[in-house]
Amino acid sequence: MANVKIGLFGKLDMLKFKNITKVREKHIQATPATPLPKVLPTNEKAKQHHPEKQEVVIADIRQNGADAKTIVLKTPAGSRLALFRAGQYVSVLVPIGGTLTTRSYSLCSSPALAKEGEYHITVKRDDAGFVSPYIQDHWQVGQTVTISGPEGHLYYEPLRDAKKVVALAGGSGITPFMGMAYALRDGLEDFDLTILYGSRTAEGIVYKEQLDEVCKVCDKVHVVHVLSDEEKDGYEHGFITAELIHKYGGDGEYSIFMCGPQAMYNFLDGEIAKLGLRQKFVRRELFGTIKDPWNQPGYPADVRGKSFNLTILQYGKEYKAKASADESLLVAVERAGIAAPSRCRSGECGWCRSRLVSGEVYIPEKTDGRRAADIDYSYIHPCSTFPLSDVVLEVYGSNLS
Repeated sequence: MANVKIGLFGKLDMLKFKNITKVREKHIQATPATPLPKVLPTNEKAKQHHPEKQEVVIADIRQNGADAKTIVLKTPAGSRLALFRAGQYVSVLVPIGGTLTTRSYSLCSSPALAKEGEYHITVKRDDAGFVSPYIQDHWQVGQTVTISGPEGHLYYEPLRDAKKVVALAGGSGITPFMGMAYALRDGLEDFDLTILYGSRTAEGIVYKEQLDEVCKVCDKVHVVHVLSDEEKDGYEHGFITAELIHKYGGDGEYSIFMCGPQAMYNFLDGEIAKLGLRQKFVRRELFGTIKDPWNQPGYPADVRGKSFNLTILQYGKEYKAKASADESLLVAVERAGIAAPSRCRSGECGWCRSRLVSGEVYIPEKTDGRRAADIDYSYIHPCSTFPLSDVVLEVYGSNLS
């Protein structure tokens, strides 16, 4: 074996390493026996910026367009709310009778208002559902509401997105882009925003006056209204097509942000493909649970309309419920009055992640946001999963209640 020569500095390093235990013990003994703080500033900051839930009061309800209402939420004492990126959403707890459900609504106010303890959300009435009509008919000024912290990823990121953003909005899908417009007006963001906003009629446009006001004072925001059901001077007519996107997006580099109903996404997927954009430049907001699973690829036609037995295991307790093949398992759990965890309701965030103990289910490919390991070990996202047989489901955690 060859001899290894160790220099002076090497010997000093070895000596220092040999004595490190003694040095540490000396410091420990010299430290006063002061109790550790019960509240750590870092943890308090984390709770402030990423709260699991927030309690707010309805300060105002404003009619916004023909069938939408903007709801102003404030903290009772005027304390600040969690800061958010323009384009994010909050999940709102909505108890209806014996049902505990949540819905996600984009924050459509300036992020600057969060420091003053104020958020705005807009709820558009959809009589085919049961939550938005309930909110519009029953929520009142002064009522306390429980919401989550800010969630979602539909916000501008300069390392990923082009300097120019073409936003495609349908109906109440304008809401995240209102937050972006206000953020640009207030100097909180720096990019060029062109909104192609699809509505049925001019009368039904949500945030029409507010958009006009922002455009007057901020040269980074531009709005093009597209009416499907009427022709009118100063408005585009028809649907948002690849031709229309290119008309306002131009030949240079731009990102596309989308927010609207499921039918709009189904149509735009084909139109955007014609533009040949890089995938990183196409961003979309979540549209909630798929409402017509029977129209999705791979859904067994013979189960439509059928009802199955659902057994829910939660914290050592067992619950029984009925589950329709036409509705997600999350809806069935909520109808049973069980406080199941949920946020995005679109299969992406993983907040409702649960274990499928037994049974057959259908998960649409476009909303299957599970990790590979979850697929291997039978974990599902109930918000995007539909029963095909009797199901036993183990649910972890609870919702905002």
